[in-house]
Amino acid sequence: MPNNDSRTDVILNSIAEGVITVDKEFKITFINEAAEKLTGFKREQVIGQFCKGVFKSEFCLSNCPIAQVLKNGNSIFDLDTSINCVNTQSIPIRLNAAVLKDENNIPTGGVITFRDISLFKQVEDIIKAESQFHGIVGKNKAMKEIYQLIMEISDSDAHVLITGETGTGKELIANAIQATSKRKNEKFVKINCSVIPHNLLASELFGHAKGSFTDAKSDRIGRFELANNGTIFLDEIGEMTLQMQTQILRVIQEGTFERLGESITRKTDVRIIAATNINLEEAISEGKFRRDLFYRLSVLPIELPPLRKRKDDIPLLIDYFIKKFGFVYKKNIEGIEDKALDLLVNWQWSGNVRELENSIEYAIIKSKNEKNLTVQNLPVRIREKASFVKINGKSSNHIEQNSVNLIELLNTHKWNKTKVAEVLGVDRSTLWRRLKSLGIE
Repeated sequence: MPNNDSRTDVILNSIAEGVITVDKEFKITFINEAAEKLTGFKREQVIGQFCKGVFKSEFCLSNCPIAQVLKNGNSIFDLDTSINCVNTQSIPIRLNAAVLKDENNIPTGGVITFRDISLFKQVEDIIKAESQFHGIVGKNKAMKEIYQLIMEISDSDAHVLITGETGTGKELIANAIQATSKRKNEKFVKINCSVIPHNLLASELFGHAKGSFTDAKSDRIGRFELANNGTIFLDEIGEMTLQMQTQILRVIQEGTFERLGESITRKTDVRIIAATNINLEEAISEGKFRRDLFYRLSVLPIELPPLRKRKDDIPLLIDYFIKKFGFVYKKNIEGIEDKALDLLVNWQWSGNVRELENSIEYAIIKSKNEKNLTVQNLPVRIREKASFVKINGKSSNHIEQNSVNLIELLNTHKWNKTKVAEVLGVDRSTLWRRLKSLGIE
């Protein structure tokens, strides 16, 4: 039966991220297969060698992540840096670092996990080239007013509440606020409050002491402590319980908190950017959100318009997503045909920019050797809606073609008019009137 070390090696070699471990003298003790592939170094070349002597990376000379975590015990997450490969070529990476401990909880070294973000960086360059404001694509009047507001509040430390439907780009706005703020060179910590179970959110935000609950094997720093002197982005804040809202209110009012299982009061100086797709005023009236917290957070409110109210930005966004996903999937797509563009501009986009992005990604993947995206490349739900267009003032040929399209759609759904009406996003009576006007019984 394999021992624990061999089982661990198998597990570490099965993951896509590079993994490197070092002892307390910073000599390499393990390198997994993904790290070998990314760097070009073989384990027999590097085991027992000083880490900085092998990789000679920019962080080796001044700010070694392993040295940092061994010194203060706090793990490092999502650090963007670079690492040198066997051919001396440098590749951009995003790494995490943590302390390794033995069975007695005594530090024995450190571990870094990392992934190649070369493609991400190249896509980021496209974003910078195409965006109008800090990675945001859009020239609509409402968006320009938001850009102007962000610049006007750049000298302020006041908290910000971003509201808007799902997929409107609230995190992009938060990024822009941070990038233009006085705290732009400090830490920017993000957390989505809706994806973490309520019973774990307090530990995630405020940290915990060893033994405070079953799985608390060691002390852990929380996000508010990590963001000290910087900014924290609380996405989906409307999903918080009232109890958690009370703790957030205390941080805002007093700048203090305690880790779970600890009586020591700690201080933090953070700017909060919060976001939600929930109508918080309705949540207040329903007793689901604290009125005082709402007022504290919404010192600087920003409301993002849905995509259906900024249709003039849709061609810009389509062009940007074509370039982005054309690059990612190595497709030489130059643009989009007028019929397909017209369909997309007139789509309601309940999922907003995120839905448009996913639709263009689908179209790029589905495309073959086309120079421009066509209607046939678009998602089925959008193609089906193409069968149901306004015919007022159109020629008889146009009416005849729409009759054919609608009959095809009815045949697809076995003449279930209720289902066809659902697909088209209209009520059954509207569909019946349209069928009658086309002479379809």
